[in-house]
Amino acid sequence: MPVLLTAARLSRSTFYYQVKVLETGDKHAGLKSRIRAVYERHKGRYGYRRITAELRQSGQAVNHKTVQRLMDGLGLKSLVRPKRYRSYRGESVSSPNVLDRQFDAARPNEKWVTDVTEFNVRGAKLYLSPVMDLYNGEIVTFEMQERPLYSLVGNMLLNSADL
Repeated sequence: MPVLLTAARLSRSTFYYQVKVLETGDKHAGLKSRIRAVYERHKGRYGYRRITAELRQSGQAVNHKTVQRLMDGLGLKSLVRPKRYRSYRGESVSSPNVLDRQFDAARPNEKWVTDVTEFNVRGAKLYLSPVMDLYNGEIVTFEMQERPLYSLVGNMLLNSADL
């Protein structure tokens, strides 16, 4: 045996450790079968969190990370994937890019820009719509509301037209 271990460049302790691991078998075999049973009973709609909760309700003390790792090893993935945020594209036609990234103005009131910004103030959302003159960065007018409605921008435009 020592000659074989030397030829394989393997330490004796590593060899006996691997023999022991092979003899003991899979320590999670029972848990894997229970995970697969719960997964199939719910037709693949349960992910690791819900499977962990169901196993715990049935009296099996198990960590969610163990369930997640075993499900990954078994190739079990829930069918319902998390929904991604998709911003509303709207139905209007895009306006032409008049500024063409030329954010310098030669004289006052030549170029105005605006945007709508959301602020979280003491747990409440506020929406600010300012008009800025690109000549000196001065805020010409602004409007603030608690909801992002058309009136936010509409009132801001009316205020700027009065100037």
